[in-house]
Amino acid sequence: MVRDGAALPGADARAALAAELGFSETVFLDDAVHGTVDIHTPSVRLPFAGHPLVGLAWLLRSSGRPPRTLRPPAGEVAVHFEGEVTWVRGRAEWVPARTTRRYASVAEVDALPAPPPGEGWLYAWAWQDEAAGVVRARGFPRRGDGIAEDEATGAAAMLLTHELGRPLDIHQGTGSRILTRAHPDGTIAVGGRVCRATP
Repeated sequence: MVRDGAALPGADARAALAAELGFSETVFLDDAVHGTVDIHTPSVRLPFAGHPLVGLAWLLRSSGRPPRTLRPPAGEVAVHFEGEVTWVRGRAEWVPARTTRRYASVAEVDALPAPPPGEGWLYAWAWQDEAAGVVRARGFPRRGDGIAEDEATGAAAMLLTHELGRPLDIHQGTGSRILTRAHPDGTIAVGGRVCRATP
């Protein structure tokens, strides 16, 4: 995350920094008071991304400034906290184009190469426990920008929740757990616990 986004205002400069850093997403905090943010992958600017917004909300809270709203290009994202879980709410129509593909078993999802053959964003998933809403998933951007697999994708989790019409407990990548809930106003909440990375 770039805490002082105003120090790097140009779209080209932001794209270059995101490519240099090589993370699945880089967030530029343009206005901490109003929660205005800009999100870039190494190759594209995103209107919305759940995983980095959960992380940013957690970071702002841990520094004594818990936000109620974040504002990526897609629109206003409500934020709330339940104990150690940070939640953000958005809309499925904000999610950039991607395919969700159900596999027959967790083993099939786990056996996929990173990335699998093909083009376009793929969210591969299988029921781990359908009755309980527990899903095993892996996310593959397949953009050719060096990100073979995305370990946590809140936007894809939001899309899958919208498609399935139920809350989910998604176990993604090697250690991410993403919780989702649908709300009557059509928004979907994506939540999880955040841990500070050690250098």
